[in-house]
Amino acid sequence: MQNFIFISPNFPTNYWQFCRELKNNGLNVLGIGDQPYEELKPELKASLNEYYKVNSLENYDEVYRAVAFFTFKYGRIDWLESNNEYWLERDAALRTDFHITSGFQTSDMPRIKYKSKMKEYYQKAGISTARYHMVDDLAGCKAFVAQVGYPVVVKPDNGVGASDTHRLSSDKELEAFLAYKEKEHPDVAYIMEEFVRAEVNSYDAIIDAHGNPIFEAGNVSPVSIMDIVNNDDNSIYYIIKDLPEDTRAAGRAAVKSFGVKSRFVHFEFFRMTDDQASMGKKGQIVALEVNMRPCGGFTPDMIDFARSTNVYKIWADMIAFGGTDMPVGEHYYCAFVGRRDGKSFVYSHEQLMQKYQDNMRMVDRIPEALSGAMGNQMYVATFSTRDEMEKFYSDVLAVTDATNAKVQAELTKVLALGEPEAAVAEK
Repeated sequence: MQNFIFISPNFPTNYWQFCRELKNNGLNVLGIGDQPYEELKPELKASLNEYYKVNSLENYDEVYRAVAFFTFKYGRIDWLESNNEYWLERDAALRTDFHITSGFQTSDMPRIKYKSKMKEYYQKAGISTARYHMVDDLAGCKAFVAQVGYPVVVKPDNGVGASDTHRLSSDKELEAFLAYKEKEHPDVAYIMEEFVRAEVNSYDAIIDAHGNPIFEAGNVSPVSIMDIVNNDDNSIYYIIKDLPEDTRAAGRAAVKSFGVKSRFVHFEFFRMTDDQASMGKKGQIVALEVNMRPCGGFTPDMIDFARSTNVYKIWADMIAFGGTDMPVGEHYYCAFVGRRDGKSFVYSHEQLMQKYQDNMRMVDRIPEALSGAMGNQMYVATFSTRDEMEKFYSDVLAVTDATNAKVQAELTKVLALGEPEAAVAEK
């Protein structure tokens, strides 16, 4: 029997499904987390063979002792994963220390965690990247801006999501950022990149032990997470009905370049909405960043709805058997909306539920830990056509006050960009 340690199986709250499918496949599933056992969801308790509570997952020695305990009790550990961006480096350190060879080691971390290091591997895959500069002093940053022009984007070179990401549009804003960095994060390395006028397209895939995809999908984020977080906006993205061929090709090339094996991955690309001389033409794919874990939050469930399948099982089958016979059914658009509390919406929750009762797949409050990037009230719905999805977005986000109406008009403009020709041709 294979032993699988799952780090933080209780968060995100839907990740118990990974554990269930592993256990159904005959693995010994061992959880390590900081939530008391009695507070775990019943479904998660039923999906674990044993659970070890630590006071803090941030305490490496404590987590190390938990892994050592499981190793002593059950023997060699075959797999250790969290499927969580925040713990990727911790996962790698534990694998390295306990000689668990089924995943990334500490030596692999620079190319998959540091945005500046990722660019080399994207370029080896033949994928364009935005020009960048490692933030130093005012003179060095202004010299880079002189090459690329404002705006520029700055963010931690090793960061999670869009946290601490800033769009700078003037020398005054640049000076303010450098003062903030010096005061708040003097030891953090920041990367500055030229601004790319684009929407974000992802390649979401489950990769086998030979580096080959056994399942592929993708999502589109018309509004950047940076803007959602910084402007306290509503959040929208959707699973695309059919993955465009250029996204598929770029994703597969990146998988090979980064040496991905036995993982669920979420690779992000820019699809340019305007020509930019340094990167290419409107519609072209440009690299953004790699994430060696599933797309965050409830996206695995959305992929299930969009493909009439079960990606939790496909992933667990890859772990247990090296492949899967899980069928993929009819394709849909699967739309996510995260409405922000405090905004004046035209349609109430009850009215939306009545109008879209046949389309709704998930409706819930968003956990506080995710609300910064995803809003407060979640609606997930499926549609057969893009027009139906756009009407849904229009209704859910319709607002009554003039300020938010301006935001709504901009959203409508963004959604009108349409799909890549490759995706339309597949239908």
